[in-house]
Amino acid sequence: MSEAPKSLNFIEHIIEEDLNNGFSKDKLRFRFPPEPNGYLHIGHASSICLNFGLGLRYNAPVNLRFDDTNPVKEEQEFVDAIKRDVQWLGYHWDTERYASDYFQQLYDWAVLLIEKGKAYVDSQSSEEMAEQKGTPTEPGTPSPYRNRTVAENMELFEAMKNGNFKEGTHVLRAKIDMASSNMLMRDPIMYRILHKAHHRTNTDWCIYPMYDWTHGESDYIEQVSHSLCTLEFLPHRELYDWFLDQVYDRDKVRPKQREFARRNLSHTVVSKRKLLKLVEENVVEGWDDPRMPTISGLRRRGYTPESIRNFADTIGIAKRENLIDVSLMEFHAREHLNKIAPRVMGVLDPIKVVITNYPEGDEEWLEAENNPEDENAGSRQVPFSREIYIEKNDFREEANRKFFRLKLGGEVRLKNAYIIKAESCTKDAEGNITEIQCTYDPKSKSGSGSEESLRKVKGTLHWVSIQHALKAEVRVYDRLFLDESPDTHKDKDFMEFVNPDSLNVITGYLEPSLKSAKVEDRVQFQRLGYFCVDKDSTPEKLVFNRTVGLRDTWAKLQQNN
Repeated sequence: MSEAPKSLNFIEHIIEEDLNNGFSKDKLRFRFPPEPNGYLHIGHASSICLNFGLGLRYNAPVNLRFDDTNPVKEEQEFVDAIKRDVQWLGYHWDTERYASDYFQQLYDWAVLLIEKGKAYVDSQSSEEMAEQKGTPTEPGTPSPYRNRTVAENMELFEAMKNGNFKEGTHVLRAKIDMASSNMLMRDPIMYRILHKAHHRTNTDWCIYPMYDWTHGESDYIEQVSHSLCTLEFLPHRELYDWFLDQVYDRDKVRPKQREFARRNLSHTVVSKRKLLKLVEENVVEGWDDPRMPTISGLRRRGYTPESIRNFADTIGIAKRENLIDVSLMEFHAREHLNKIAPRVMGVLDPIKVVITNYPEGDEEWLEAENNPEDENAGSRQVPFSREIYIEKNDFREEANRKFFRLKLGGEVRLKNAYIIKAESCTKDAEGNITEIQCTYDPKSKSGSGSEESLRKVKGTLHWVSIQHALKAEVRVYDRLFLDESPDTHKDKDFMEFVNPDSLNVITGYLEPSLKSAKVEDRVQFQRLGYFCVDKDSTPEKLVFNRTVGLRDTWAKLQQNN
């Protein structure tokens, strides 16, 4: 039975309609156009997956274009990080472009608008311009400089370009309609003066184009067929089209802007300004802190490209904004890691167990399966000895019938090893248990084929041999924010909701097979969760980040609905 065809999202319906109406498929071209003023976050991942996914679906080229029109905030570091993130997600762009590639063309077109009487130099202050722009219910009033002659505008605009004026003294505005119901159409600014070095053009320019003037014209230069952006740009579409009208050649592809809704993630902020504040105020270590919703942070935490792509595919593309529970993203991480992550043993809250009838000084190496989900994953050798660690919460002196872990007089199986029985325990002066004395059944070795090895006990525990254990730093992460929508409160700052316990650093004890683990290697600590080797690791000191726990909170949530 063949798989049912996947339904189209509304963007794909638009493209299909264009193709049915005669638009040539070989003229399809898409683009992902980030501003290099910060690191990409999970919201950008949806846009990346949409644009590059359309490229794959229609076998069409996709440009990576940096909208670099603000030298005050943009840096080469962010360009490099964006390229790295797109590639890590598994996508390849057709051409790498920059809005700054088009500064001369944009300037020439601006001159053309001045010559047509459709642009003018305004010398008002920003406060004066804001006042004369009107309100959503009241029309604006014309600037006193709106009717400057073409010659005067040309002279002033060239002087702006040549650096003859201070910042804030003049701007170039499009001459459209000061009474428009769309306030963006009320003579929007096209250029402002900035005496700042640009990360690519250095000090070649003293004027920089505004986003609205740059974006659509850049799409047109690149012959992008469908310019896809988030819903807040819907009011900009009218201006996007007006600017295109001024330069459009009917023999060329005219870009079509269409908008889709942001997908907000619970317990998260994705505003670059707010993420920057978290970095600058040292709430997090940097843009790639594993608690950050940046692609770099998710990568460092242990998420796989596949899990992020699957998450983006699941939430899809819609016309209305909504809040996505972060546990859905964790579900996709868990689902993919379950397929690929080797199983290992690590103890994060250890208590010592002495197997009193195991010969002192003896050790043996037991075979352990690497991943039961992958038949090609093979196996490894795990050392066993008289003294081991188990988790503290896996032992109770006394417990009811529903406690299937170790208790005095009770038996459990040690994973890949033997059945042990708790005989007694030692306590310190405060009554805390410091050691458990057990005996083992030497005939119960896992996989030996003996009758005793097949004996069923209800509990199976992970463990590590103390003398062979690797000591490691383990970073256990929780939600960065306690509130599911920290940046939607009008009366409170989002920083008030920062979780003070979002990071817990502990010492773990791991099986020795992890000695050769490399940065970004992902494993499952059995019964505990999925973990990733952090970039802070050294050969002398391993550092692991917890990606997600084993518990499938998203599936449980769905069952309860």
